[in-house]
Amino acid sequence: MSDNPQLVHVATFCGKCDCGCPELFVDPTAEPLKRIVITDDFGQRIQMSQDQLEDLVEQARSGALDVLAPLPA
Repeated sequence: MSDNPQLVHVATFCGKCDCGCPELFVDPTAEPLKRIVITDDFGQRIQMSQDQLEDLVEQARSGALDVLAPLPA
């Protein structure tokens, strides 16, 4: 995915194809506000803090993101 060998792979989302599925990494060398890295299958990436990722996960667990589920593919 990346040219940064410091990235630690955490998860691949989908993984059922060979299209470069979105992935979640931790960059232990990045400043804390940019330590979490999410890549997409278009070569783009976002960086966020651990706190921001925890908030995203909590919102997903609580059902706040369920409105996205019925969106057509």
